[in-house]
Amino acid sequence: MGMTEGSAGRPRGRAACSRRGVDAATGRVPAVLMYHSISPCTEDPYRITVSPGRFARQMLWLRRRGLRGVAMSELLAAIGNGEGRKLVGLTFDDGYADFAEYAAGVLAGHGFTATVFVLAGRLSGENAWDTAGPRKPLLSEPGVRQLARAGFEIGSHGWHHVSLREAPVETVAAEISDSRAVLQSVSGQSVTGFCYPYGHVSAESIARVRDAGYEYGCAIWPFAETGRYALPRIYIGEADSSPRLTAKAARHWLTWGYRGPGATALAGKFLRIA
Repeated sequence: MGMTEGSAGRPRGRAACSRRGVDAATGRVPAVLMYHSISPCTEDPYRITVSPGRFARQMLWLRRRGLRGVAMSELLAAIGNGEGRKLVGLTFDDGYADFAEYAAGVLAGHGFTATVFVLAGRLSGENAWDTAGPRKPLLSEPGVRQLARAGFEIGSHGWHHVSLREAPVETVAAEISDSRAVLQSVSGQSVTGFCYPYGHVSAESIARVRDAGYEYGCAIWPFAETGRYALPRIYIGEADSSPRLTAKAARHWLTWGYRGPGATALAGKFLRIA
């Protein structure tokens, strides 16, 4: 994605954000973790890489708190049914090939699922949009199909990883609509989720994503239209040990969490260090 924790992990414009959550009854916006690459990488200028060992400990952190990591479609369906308090969305941007090698098995071992946001125009390519740092291979068509068969949700991250706020109208159409058609054909799934490259969201891009037939959109920072088509996410990096995860969970809970009866007790259980 090409961003550091300082940019990806800090909410922006919160005062302008709507408090309207995905769950209208509680005002709750779900906790969604944002990952990129999982690999034993030492050169990481954009802080997009989490080592396999750290990732395994982070997933164990979730499990010890009675939480289950799930794909976005499952998370949103559960919330729509008035459930989902113990579910956390797991998302992986850019579609790095290392997900299959280092993340999929760990997730399956915990009974977790996840959404992998893939670039339709860069299958079997690499992260050419990052101007510094190592080249990382991206998933191939067979790799996408294998993940889909294993139960992971495939979402669209666009075509070539360009900012929708800066691209020409015709490019935006391809990034949103054409990418969905290709990924549906490759994965055999109904691709229902879109992830905005660089987290660049606008009212126009939200409308285009909705009109293209997607059921949700993932952003990074809170936005004026925060909700189902602009879901904020929690950046997770290599430095996120158990205390840092607890702090990030607390911040999300206090900003977007469940507001109904028993909220204080539920928050305490959620944040308890096991």
